[in-house]
Amino acid sequence: MTDTNEQIRVRFAPSPTGFLHVGGARTALFNWLYARRHGGVFVLRIEDTDRARSSEEMTEVILDGMRWLGLDWDEGPVHQADGVERHRAAADRLLAEGKAYRCFATPEELRKWREEGGEDFRLTRDKLELPEEEADRRVAEGEPYTVRFRVPEGSTEWDDAVHGKTVFQNDDIDDFIVLRSDRTPVYNLAAVADDVEMRISHVIRGDDHISNTPRQIMLYRALGAEVPTFAHVPMILGPDGRRLSKRHGATAVGDYAAEGILPEALVNFLALLGWSPGEDREVMTIEEMTSLFSLERINKKSAIFDPEKLDWMNGQHLSRQPAERIVPLVARKLVDSGTLSEAEVAENQEWLVTLVEMFKVRSRRADEIARHAQLFLADEVAYDPIAVQKHWKDPADVAKRLDAVSATLRNLGAWEPAMIEQALRATAERLNTGFGKVVHPLRLAVTGQSSSPGIDQVLFMTGRERTLKRLKVARKSLVGTKG
Repeated sequence: MTDTNEQIRVRFAPSPTGFLHVGGARTALFNWLYARRHGGVFVLRIEDTDRARSSEEMTEVILDGMRWLGLDWDEGPVHQADGVERHRAAADRLLAEGKAYRCFATPEELRKWREEGGEDFRLTRDKLELPEEEADRRVAEGEPYTVRFRVPEGSTEWDDAVHGKTVFQNDDIDDFIVLRSDRTPVYNLAAVADDVEMRISHVIRGDDHISNTPRQIMLYRALGAEVPTFAHVPMILGPDGRRLSKRHGATAVGDYAAEGILPEALVNFLALLGWSPGEDREVMTIEEMTSLFSLERINKKSAIFDPEKLDWMNGQHLSRQPAERIVPLVARKLVDSGTLSEAEVAENQEWLVTLVEMFKVRSRRADEIARHAQLFLADEVAYDPIAVQKHWKDPADVAKRLDAVSATLRNLGAWEPAMIEQALRATAERLNTGFGKVVHPLRLAVTGQSSSPGIDQVLFMTGRERTLKRLKVARKSLVGTKG
């Protein structure tokens, strides 16, 4: 690795208080793509200083989601809670250098001041900071205190890689707490101390964090550290224009995995939520996205999460996968629905491969392919009324054609697609009718539908016994006899 590459160090820092949602997954993806594009380092940091809300279970769920998406990390997972002593040391250093001060205001006092001050109330330093001698006395008496950062005068600005020049007036920012009264660090201090320790060069995150950035830049400078490049990516909104949430359906990565979305498709879809490859293309591999990714092509505007577009994207990736890659997903759906047992799945691997090959270009999700399996496995089928009116106009004549087909198929030697098609064509010739006049009523009898994959494939997948049974039921439906 060259010196230039070593300068690119990014991190994804989820909090293990919930699942890995699509917003976090996209942030992780953008960091991963940027690191891989520049041969840099992708660090995974678990921000678990909030012990009351953090859990090992959620940490594992996040890691599993990352692995499923294929977003491997180079360092970590590092647990932020393990660095608490370093965070405290940073706060103590700020105190010692006069860049922070001890604040003894209680929550009750703060609440009272805000209520008395009204809407325009500001927490001014003259209320929060005591003379040094008074502060020392209270400390000696064991009185708890927080550590507040002394916000400097002027403004804080940076050149955001997405939004360009961004400026905050420091007068609008109160002296903020960096260390709680129980000596635990507040998010801004912990994040900055960790980024310094990890030598993070670029902070790529959602623009809901943009209000934290001036505070963090102040802390970087106060600690004598180099300020990283910030890139605040747009929010993801639901189709109704409101922030994406559970009301819009699935939002956790694990939900999409369970619903049959391929990781390649979700990664491709998430990449295009706020980023443009600069070319007229949408369906891409992770390698293609990596080669094209740049911070400059991230949009400022919020991105809209379109579930239909995700389904379309998944269908595109599904059709490109080898059948063997999709079979386990379809098999799991068939087992979960009780359609097949685990033993039947193991015994019918070739049949499942054929099933996937038949329907992967017609489906958007693996569970759709599983539903198509019912076409071949169901004991009975329901006839489409429109198809009945079109292809079963003359019940007696159709019954004769189905009788001829039944006799042919019953006596057919090898039950293979080529042999089935050849036998059906020979039957049409004997009946002195067109091939379609045989196939369309037959398809309706066997599938209940007017369209399907090739009839030879359909009969092959349905099997001889079930095909003959369905023909018998269809004849009964046509003429009211047992045949």
